Amino acid sequence: MTSTILLVEDEAAMSAYLIPELQFEDYHVLLAQDGVEALQVYDNNRGNLDLIILDWMLPKLDGLEVLRRIRKSDDIPVIMMTARDYVGDKVAGLDSGADDYITKPFEIEELLARIRVMLRHENQHPQTTSLYTVEDLTLNTKSRQVTRNNHLIQLTQREYELLLTLIRHSGETLTRDELLDAVWGVDFEGQPNVVDVYIRYLRNKVDRNYPKQLIHTVRGIGYVLAGNYQE
Repeated sequence: MTSTILLVEDEAAMSAYLIPELQFEDYHVLLAQDGVEALQVYDNNRGNLDLIILDWMLPKLDGLEVLRRIRKSDDIPVIMMTARDYVGDKVAGLDSGADDYITKPFEIEELLARIRVMLRHENQHPQTTSLYTVEDLTLNTKSRQVTRNNHLIQLTQREYELLLTLIRHSGETLTRDELLDAVWGVDFEGQPNVVDVYIRYLRNKVDRNYPKQLIHTVRGIGYVLAGNYQE
């Protein structure tokens, strides 16, 4: 089945390079050339899109604002492109809901690999309803809704995958390597501490405003999601 990608890029040379490469890999590509058009194309094709490749620097609305607006109601996988190899940009993008980022200039093989990882995780979601519950935290794999104490929690795709892995193994300590393989894939070549970064993101959304903490660090091993946990 052909996946549909929304490419948001204002540089004609870059889009002219990327579109044929993506089409050669059998992806259907939609193009938007500024932030306003990106939201229009997104709205017109919502439900049919599988992934968004989103440039940071865009006319009218920058990529970060486009991402924030999409994340209000959708956890579609988003890979951000930035021309600056600046840690602050990457952190801002991830904090705003990006699932991954890539710095220009890049090799097309790297982008294609990141796309494959994103779509593979997206396609692995079970189609039947499964409701996981730990204390007052619930996760519904059909609706992809996460709630705590009946309050909806908005997660990025990566945060959702991480929480799903933890809640499927609730009460079981998972190592960083196990989480890395399950959520980022065995061929992930980034930094292993990305697990710790995303655990922090999850805690800010799942635990921060509640008296009982559910995500726990097991020193020297990894993490566990449990209602009752003692070191």
